[in-house]
Amino acid sequence: MKLEGIHHITAITADGQENVDFYVGVLGLRLVKKTVNQDDPSVYHLFFADERGSAGADLTFFEFPGAPEGRAGDGMVHQIGWRVASEDALDFWAGRLGDAGIDTLRGDGGLVFADPEGLGHELRVVQTPDEPLVAEHPEIPPEYALRGFDGVRAYAGAPERSEPLLEALGFERGGESGEWEARGESRGGLLGYDAPPGERGLGGAGTVHHVAWASTIDEHEAWRGKAMEGGAHPTPVIDRFYFRSIYFREPSGVLFEIATLGPGFTVDEPLETLGEKLSLPPALGHLRERVEATVKPLRNPRQVRT
Repeated sequence: MKLEGIHHITAITADGQENVDFYVGVLGLRLVKKTVNQDDPSVYHLFFADERGSAGADLTFFEFPGAPEGRAGDGMVHQIGWRVASEDALDFWAGRLGDAGIDTLRGDGGLVFADPEGLGHELRVVQTPDEPLVAEHPEIPPEYALRGFDGVRAYAGAPERSEPLLEALGFERGGESGEWEARGESRGGLLGYDAPPGERGLGGAGTVHHVAWASTIDEHEAWRGKAMEGGAHPTPVIDRFYFRSIYFREPSGVLFEIATLGPGFTVDEPLETLGEKLSLPPALGHLRERVEATVKPLRNPRQVRT
């Protein structure tokens, strides 16, 4: 059994429209599912990914309108790493982000920036056999587009506490950076730890809520057992309709999810029109009238273009 890298990463936004404008309009991702937080159906849950809505490129946001700005601290993911194909791609993104008013910092094989709410990102030049997960955007040449997640970095005061659980989950440590990798037959994803800042972390806009790792459907229950063997206390399996999930905190404090590769986002709408309408899982279908009266309409730059 091996986890197939990162399934999705979920963060928090205070402004769904600003969020869509940046991740679709600037970064070129596709809004593949516009639904609600299943634990709080009064607010949006927005999913951005590649053209097919693939796990491995799926960045999601809970919209809590007016939420105060958060701050990453001990036990929280503070940076999301994306793959790009070349140094030329970094040049392209430095220019594009700069034109959008986003400050960037160029390093060795990477470009660091934050979204308008302060969520940290790094574009990394990565050579890998993993399939590139690319969305279409008329202003972004395919060879420069984001190609899916490379990994996440979290703050941890004592990262060694997490080692037994990571080993139980099949993560392997390697490379000069000492990052942990979850690599399956088709995909891999990295987890790195950094010393925390002095200030205590605050959940809020611009912070990561959790990181989800990918499992096949057949092995999902077994991963719950693996997590318990490693000392974690996972939830029961929760049916999220688009995938099934279990949740637990790893010892450094990061909230983990293990999510299944399927059924996927086309279970309730065709690939061609993913994300264009509000989708509600069957268990929440009776709330549609109330939800539509509560959440505000969102303008999708991709639909405007087409």
